[in-house]
Amino acid sequence: MMDQKVEEEAESLDPYFTFGIIADIQYADIEDGPNYTRTRMRYYRNSLQHLRSAIEEWKKEASCPSFVIQLGDIIDGFNSKHGTSKISLKKVLKETGKVKIPFHHVWGNHEFYNFDRLFLTNSELNTIYLEDKAIHASTSAGACSPAAVDPQQFYAYHFSPFSKFRFILIDAYDLSILGRDLNCTKYKESLKLLRKKNPNENLNSPIGICVCNNLS
Repeated sequence: MMDQKVEEEAESLDPYFTFGIIADIQYADIEDGPNYTRTRMRYYRNSLQHLRSAIEEWKKEASCPSFVIQLGDIIDGFNSKHGTSKISLKKVLKETGKVKIPFHHVWGNHEFYNFDRLFLTNSELNTIYLEDKAIHASTSAGACSPAAVDPQQFYAYHFSPFSKFRFILIDAYDLSILGRDLNCTKYKESLKLLRKKNPNENLNSPIGICVCNNLS
């Protein structure tokens, strides 16, 4: 009864702000197939419909989300093999553009399977222009030029949608061989760390590696 009362009281209050979260859209215009571990099916084309459904739900909310955080893997890595990375990204961004809500984009591993940092830095997936600003639906994408950001630097920023609330977006692939130029310092540092921790010739192979190796 106490929990129900608290929930009812919370519903009667106006929220300071609301926001949406979406992750792993992983769109690709390819046939359905099993996941990497072959434990379940992946519905690549249908992922776009899931995105549309999420957007429709956000539109129905009594308090419209002030912003959305897209947590990465916006398109699937298979796009790279089929040469459809840019086309697929354009399709997904066309859907997100149908709602007048700012999207904050995090870069996941599938972003780097498809693009390098230079491309991402100059794309709509670079939302650093929204850094540390009150979020409004009318926020202009031209507030800061993404091209002004060095693609070899750390992609991260923070923003405050309301007093005493702050969101921090972190570059989880800063120290990684994914998306890095082979001659840059961070690529060399990442490769050295990988070879130290992973004895396999195929550095993407987990064979013989356990959690106790302190890979984290």
